[in-house]
Formats: sequence, C-alpha cells, structure tokens
Amino acid sequence: MAEIITLTEAIAELVHDGDSVALEGFTHLIPFAAGHEIIRQGRKDLTLIRMTPDLIYDRMIGAGCASKLVFSWGGNPGVGSLHRMRDALSHGWPVPLEIEEHSHAGMANRYVAGASGLPFGVLRGYAGTDLPEHTDTISTVTCPFTGQQLAAVKALNPDVSIVHAQRADRAGNVQLWGITGVQKEAVLAAKRSLVTVEEVVDRLDPVPGAVLLPSWVVNAVAVAPGGAKPSYAHGYYDRDNAAYKAWDAISRDRQRFIAWLKELTA
Repeated sequence: MAEIITLTEAIAELVHDGDSVALEGFTHLIPFAAGHEIIRQGRKDLTLIRMTPDLIYDRMIGAGCASKLVFSWGGNPGVGSLHRMRDALSHGWPVPLEIEEHSHAGMANRYVAGASGLPFGVLRGYAGTDLPEHTDTISTVTCPFTGQQLAAVKALNPDVSIVHAQRADRAGNVQLWGITGVQKEAVLAAKRSLVTVEEVVDRLDPVPGAVLLPSWVVNAVAVAPGGAKPSYAHGYYDRDNAAYKAWDAISRDRQRFIAWLKELTA
C-alpha cells in the first residue's frame, strides 16, 4: 500500500546507487522534481530507462548519476540535441555512458511484458534496421501458429519506476489523465514505484480518460506541486517552451552546466 511521504524521503528510501530507474512521461507529466532530487542526493551508477530521454535525463547524465541509458529516442524536443548526453558518449564526461537503443514500439512492448509477468514481448518491428545487431535484448521468435518470424524484446522490470500525476487521494490511489504514455505499464513492471503528484485530495472525482493506479501497486506518493515543470500537467499548467530553448545554451557548455548544477544542489 502506498504511503504518502516527502519527496526527499521517497528518493532516499526507494532509489539506490546501481539501480535501474525509469522516469516516464511522454511530453506530459515528466517527473522533473524527482529527477532533480535524485541529483541532489548524489545517486551514482544508475541505469536510466526512458522511452524519450529529454532534459531531465540530460541533467542526470551531466550530474554523473548514470552509467547506462536504455532508450528509444533522445533529444531536446523542438530544439535539438542533448549535449550533456553527447558529452558523456563522446568524451566520457563526467563519467562514461553505455547505451542500449530500441524503437518506441520495442520499449513499449518491453514495459508491457514486464507488467504482465512475461519474459519477453512480441511485435512486428526492427525489420530493415541494424538495431538487433547492436542490442542484445532484441531477438526473434517463430510464431507457433503461422511460422512467421517476429521480433522479440526482453521484458523491462526496473528496480524503480517514477511517474508524475495530477493527484492522489489520502489512501494513496493515484489519478492521471491527458497524454499518459507508458506510465501505468512502467509502474506495474517495476519492483518499487514512486508517484509524485500535484496535490492530495479527499476524493478522486471521475475524469474522462483518466488512468487510476490503485494504492496497492504504488510504494510511495510524494506531493510535489509543479513537479513536472518545465513539461506540463494537463489541467494544472502549460509547457514552458522558453525553458526548453534556454536549456540548449546551458547544456552546450560544461561550465554553464556546472554553474546550473551548483545552483540546483545548493
């Protein structure tokens, strides 16, 4: 059953050095506050998992939190590259970074397999690409009914999955809506899970299209108003496009990034 604790307590309790950690949210409800707290607490040697690494993983990689990245696309949406990620890959700064690359469909199927208690997921994909030659979690399987060769991807079961949501009730049941990506699957696939929320309310009123994560699938809920900024939380605040543009200049220069990091951790 989920306990409602502070974000500082939640990260200290759930995220450990060497863990595989998924922070999911597809353009929307990205758990920036949780990622920043992981940086503040100085976690190291993490395997970071995310379908679309963007600013939050660029920051965590630049802070030296990660030794490996499992992903399907990486960039600053609408702006360009992730320069802290590029620096780690090209120059090993601040620490070398290993990568494991998939397609979006492959990553989604890996989460679904993990959430379903299956060893792998099956999809029509990767044909015509060389990713299977470079990624040992991609293979093939023969359909027992048609004889077709299909792609198989190893299930994802992160040590910890962290997502952001609009609200939870006092029992720790979580409600999120809007673009929900693979947040539900990431939580269900994980050994431990944390949900940061905009607010805790007495009752979760119905919302069209909402996803409900019951208290018994979540380890901890932490109240973090604005916890998805500079991404957006549907019904609470808009995306801060200027912050995404500003990050490009900060991340291009090590010294500017170090100054940003010092301010974050002060």
